[in-house]
Parts: sequence; structure tokens; C-alpha cells
Amino acid sequence: MVKEHKLENGLTVLTNEIHHTPMISHWIWYRVGSRNELPGKTGISHWVEHMQFKGTEKYPLNVLDAEISKVGGMWNAMTYLDWTTYYETLPADKIAIAINLEADRMMNSIFDPKETELERTVVMSEREGNENEPLFRLSESLRRAAFSHHPYAHEVIGEMDDLRSMTPEDLYSHYKKYYTPSNAVIAVAGDFSTGELIEQIQKAYAAFPLNEIKQHPIDPEPEIKTQADVSVEGPGDTLFIEIAYRAPAADDRDFLPLMVLDGLLCGPSSLSMVGGGGVSNKTSRLYQRLVENDLAMSISGGLQATIDPYLYSILIIASPDQDTDRIIAAVDEEIADVLHNAISDEEVDRAKKQARALFAYGSESITNQAFWMGYSAMFSEPTWFENYLTNIANINREQIFAVAKKYLDAHHRVIGIYQPTGVNQHEG
Repeated sequence: MVKEHKLENGLTVLTNEIHHTPMISHWIWYRVGSRNELPGKTGISHWVEHMQFKGTEKYPLNVLDAEISKVGGMWNAMTYLDWTTYYETLPADKIAIAINLEADRMMNSIFDPKETELERTVVMSEREGNENEPLFRLSESLRRAAFSHHPYAHEVIGEMDDLRSMTPEDLYSHYKKYYTPSNAVIAVAGDFSTGELIEQIQKAYAAFPLNEIKQHPIDPEPEIKTQADVSVEGPGDTLFIEIAYRAPAADDRDFLPLMVLDGLLCGPSSLSMVGGGGVSNKTSRLYQRLVENDLAMSISGGLQATIDPYLYSILIIASPDQDTDRIIAAVDEEIADVLHNAISDEEVDRAKKQARALFAYGSESITNQAFWMGYSAMFSEPTWFENYLTNIANINREQIFAVAKKYLDAHHRVIGIYQPTGVNQHEG
């Protein structure tokens, strides 16, 4: 059972006592990601995440890692579209390390200009490495075509020109604006007493002031106005086709029916970003249509839980001698079949069971439990996570038909094709 607590300075704390093993997972989430970045400053949230590992006066550079490692714990961080998060999973009696470390990093991180320049090289190298990956190049081009004004158009890593031009002062200002109690959520799962844990967190954060953030207003993107085609060429011997449609925000009532529809078409996919097993997609319609008929090597769907409407995509990986027109036509035929309501209750039940099984696999560990609490709070409420299984179970065939009709319109999508160079290809 998730409990919610709020400190006077606006810090939200979510707790879930799990006593089957003497471990605790502590996550702190900040409501800042690439969605909050202005033109000329793309990639700044991710770069600030890197700087959070450069130390404070209390925890100097390299001491942070030693504090976690010597007690047998693990830690990491992630930056995404709507959020940045840091976590530690460690023995229950060492939870004070995580609490004190993250409290110190919230207010006292050192943005040394020399370290900032060193990290500039690291982030730019990461960007250069991504540019060698076909899927990154395809995704970046597709997103630019799918969004006219929303920051979701940009990859989290940022644009290379911005990474070159941003200053240490830019990074520090971004950090001081968004790393504040009222913009943060702490999520803790594991073997602890909630009352004692809240006292520890209160002690660590009580002196931090209330600092309400004024967010820049962002107009959500409307539907994709017409079909757009994006073609990318590059090295490799594999053909990639990505078909993207506008998707609802995670808190929209259409989101979970679209997730079940994705399972029906492409097989179940997990929202979890910390692992947790998998479920075969061999019973899905597009696997049977494309892979079993040797049109593709693999098929997968992609739906992300976001604050604003994002994208639902279908990704096909095929050999370079395949006809892209034929593959896309096969996808459209299966979607047309769904649009004619030619889906059975048995298919729907199977897709729902697979979605629920995948969610269960991705919620088993203490680390996953803490992840889901904070993750849900970034785009909705913790109850989104708690009610997930029940809400999936209640989805019916009519809802799936309705979201298919509403979102999977061939006249409102972007088709991206990555053509491996040196291979004769049909244009899609």
C-alpha cells in the first residue's frame, strides 16, 4: 500500500513497506526533462544529471560512488522526456546514506567549470555515438517531422550545436531552478518503518525553503495533420521501418486501451525502465503477418507514458532486400481489419493477460516497486500504478476499436525508413 506524505517545503514522499528482504530502494524524481528545455538549451537536463555525479563539499568527486559501493548497494540515474531521476538500492540499515546524499545533491552540487568542460566532451561523445546508430538517426528524424513546436521533437541528449554553446552558468541556473523540494518526489520501497523513515527525510530536508517553480506553458501538439515520409540513409545491412501516430497522454482514458491494442498488434511492451522479464509477442497479429511470412525479422510496438500527447510507433526490422511498400501495406491491412472490428474477445483477453503478466514481472523487485511509485507521479498520481492491473482487466473490445479508429489513421502519421547504404531499395 502506497502512502503519501508532504513536507511544508513542498517535497512529496511516497512510501511502500515491503518486509520480505532487508533492502530498501530510494528514488528521487525531479519534474524536469527535455520537455522543459528551451530552444538553444536542448540536452541541458541530461547534462545536469551528469554534473550531479561530480560531487558536493560533503561528498566530493568519487566519494559518492565509494559510499554506495562499500555497503554493497547500487545506484544510477536517468533523464527522460518529462523527468530526471536518481536512485539507490542498498541494505535497509544503510538508508541514511541515500537520504543524506540526495538531500545534499539537491542543494549543494558543485558545478566546477573545469569539470563542466570535461563533461561537455563526454556528452558530445555520447551524442556522436548515438549518431552512428540507425535507430537513433531514424527516431530523431521522425520526431522532428511529428512535432511542429513541442519540445518532444528533440532527443533527450540534445542538439550538437547546443551542447557546444551552453555555458557552466546555463547548467547551474537550470539546476537551481528545477532541483528544489516542491519540484521533487521521493519514492521509497522496502524494509523500513514509515514513521521513522519520514522523520529521517524531514530532518534531511526541513531546512530547504519552499520555492514554487514557474513553468513555461507548453501547447500540446495536435494530431499529425497529414502523412509524412522520412527517409534516412546510413551504414549497415538492416532495413528499419518506423510508423508513428500521435498517442494520448498517459493520464488520458485512451492510453490503456491503446496499450492493449499495441499488445494485440505487436505484442506486449513494458513501461518499466529497470527491467523485469518479458512476454513473447509471437501470438500478435503483426508478428504472424510479417515475421512468420518472412517479410520481417522482428516487430515491436512503442508507447510511452508522458505528460503531453507523444507518439505510438510500430517498428519493423527487415532484411535490406525487402519491399518497404509491401511491408507497410501488410501493416495497414491488419490495422484495417481491427478498424472493421474484426477482433475477437479471445484476442482481447490474451492481450490483456499478457499486459498484466508483463506488468507483474516488472514489479517484482523492491527497486521496481519504488520505480513505479515515482514514475506514476511524474505524469499522474501513484494510484495510476496501484490501479493498473484492475484498469487493464476492465478494458473491452469496444474501447480497443474506438482507440484504433481515433489514433491509427493512415492519413495522420509519419513513416520513417532507414535505408542501409549500398543496397538497392524500394522507396516506401
